[in-house]
Amino acid sequence: MRPLALLCLSLLALTARAADAPLTYVGTEGPGKGKKVVLIANDHEYKSEEALPQLARILAKHQGFSCTVLFGIEPKTGNIALGSPSNIPGTEALKDANLLVIFTRFQAIPVEQMQPILDYLNRGGAVIGLRTATHGFRYAKESPLYKYSFDYKGDDFKGGFGRQILGETWVGHYGPNHKSSTRLDLVPAQAEHPVLRGVKDVWAEIGAYNASPIEGSTILAMAQPLTGMKPDSPTDATKKPMPGAWVRTYKSTSGKEGRVFASTYGASGDLANDGFRRLLVNACFWTTGLEAAIKPDLKIDLVGPYNPTWLGTLKRAGAAKPQDLADYASPIFPVVPAKAK
Repeated sequence: MRPLALLCLSLLALTARAADAPLTYVGTEGPGKGKKVVLIANDHEYKSEEALPQLARILAKHQGFSCTVLFGIEPKTGNIALGSPSNIPGTEALKDANLLVIFTRFQAIPVEQMQPILDYLNRGGAVIGLRTATHGFRYAKESPLYKYSFDYKGDDFKGGFGRQILGETWVGHYGPNHKSSTRLDLVPAQAEHPVLRGVKDVWAEIGAYNASPIEGSTILAMAQPLTGMKPDSPTDATKKPMPGAWVRTYKSTSGKEGRVFASTYGASGDLANDGFRRLLVNACFWTTGLEAAIKPDLKIDLVGPYNPTWLGTLKRAGAAKPQDLADYASPIFPVVPAKAK
């Protein structure tokens, strides 16, 4: 084969490998330097594929964490999937991770992709679970992984990953989604908890979930449904507050306990709210044992153009691959330009 042809083939192979590589943001300076966070996004509605890269950018650029974002991937195209299929390559990145942030829904990923997650849990790794992560996995009863399914009924792991690790499984909506947003009121008795340091005015654009966290959980915020889709919408007087964010620990098979922060919120638009974003960044510090570094004015600014599309008129411009988001200045995600009036 001619040298030029060999060179072309080599370049094509390198390009393919780069396209297949996980999205990584390497932190350089800050209290999180030396800590590795793996974020897994693949849900069908709440735009985890928008929320988690933005969180990763904040943690890396402002606080020094090194972050790897894994997405659901369409095998034929390499494009970022929107919940389906259940295909999340790269979970082996958890081997040396300090924190797993998971935002999945009804996934049935194959054993080879699930095993690194189980290995991570078996060593007591820290976990943050958002919104649909309570029902992040759904396996058939005949599957060897059925134990981790949200609907598992066995006493040995009742409620699956959601209940036994995060503290709650799927229970149901609490009020009309898409018509009701949510105010998260901090629990006064937990005002001194490090995760709440500097947190105020927390609002989520998504509707409430029912939740009754497992015994031993510490509720940090109560979710109050509103009658509209704005932060100042009236309180829904027919709905009492429901647990919306909590912390707990789980005991791994190795005997080590892992710290957990869970919230039934976290859609992409929720991160546009300063209060929710600070709550989430603080949780990343606390779960990784860096609570002493949590300051009330910790930098949590959004990084790069951020276009959450769950609520409002913004529409995605088209499909994207993980590496399209690699530059801090690249938009999450490109959107269709608004028509001139």
